[in-house]
Amino acid sequence: MAAKPPSFLIINVSRIGDTLLVTPAIRAVARAIPGAAITFLGHPKRCEVVRHLPYVSAVKEITKNRAWLLGWRGPRYDFALVYGFDLPLVKYALRVAERVVAFRQKHAAINQQLYRAVEPPAFQSLHSARVSLLLTAALDIAPDGHALAYEVSGEERAWAQTFLQGRIPSGKHPLVGLQVASFPTKAYRDWPVLHFAALCQKILSAYPQAHFLLLGGKEESAKIRELEQQLSNHVTVVAGKLSLRQTAALMQQLNLYVGVDTGPTHLAGAIGVPMVALYHCHSPGRLLAPLERGNLQVVEHPALDAGGTLESAMAEIPVERVWQAVQTLLKNS
Repeated sequence: MAAKPPSFLIINVSRIGDTLLVTPAIRAVARAIPGAAITFLGHPKRCEVVRHLPYVSAVKEITKNRAWLLGWRGPRYDFALVYGFDLPLVKYALRVAERVVAFRQKHAAINQQLYRAVEPPAFQSLHSARVSLLLTAALDIAPDGHALAYEVSGEERAWAQTFLQGRIPSGKHPLVGLQVASFPTKAYRDWPVLHFAALCQKILSAYPQAHFLLLGGKEESAKIRELEQQLSNHVTVVAGKLSLRQTAALMQQLNLYVGVDTGPTHLAGAIGVPMVALYHCHSPGRLLAPLERGNLQVVEHPALDAGGTLESAMAEIPVERVWQAVQTLLKNS
């Protein structure tokens, strides 16, 4: 009788982008071990990112504040891969899995209990899509590519098409999604709203029937309102009004996505929509932009290799440079 494939628990409670960055590791496990039961455990607001991936058996919720209550009884796993340095999550994994792989923690006693303690890479020494694969490499599991993964279900796709038909006038094309801001603690990544407005005017001059979909959350509502006023009847605002998966389904319908470095930009990269992504010199695209995909234009900050610092303004990226990238993708599509 053939041995039953091992079970894997993947734990990550980080932001949307960081959760997506774990998907190459999940895919690597599935490819290397056919039939492996893979459970993903994530933050309640972000674990939906991996739902519907065909190689994920179950998606469950956890937080670092609740982790200490869990795992004293219930399912057991052969392996657990823990991303991050939240001690409660590592201890939870040690309770529920026979072998735990994690980045080396600050606690020597915990490291001694790990099946593999992996040295974390130095800051900005490795592309973000390759970092998660360090844990699978510790199990001698080879990568199955570095592209991020996300699946829009057929039901979600149908909903998105109906949603857009009910809110955007017939004949509007191309449909361009805009992500104008990162999260507040990373505001240095934000391209000025007036630059976005100037870019949209260039798009409208070349494509008079273009329509813009403003994406994002409630945190950037002030910037969304400012851009909405600039674009008048050429814009539909969905920022802060939809669930993560509804937003992703709408993004799949876009002809073009333009955004700064933040979670929805990782999401656009995983979905495969044509995209222009703008990066700050402190968080460069060469370390963060999607890998192994076409229809992508990466716009780096001009100070990237010229002594740029955290204080370097994203306004230094000229509208004309982004417009050139937009033209390339719209002409190709």
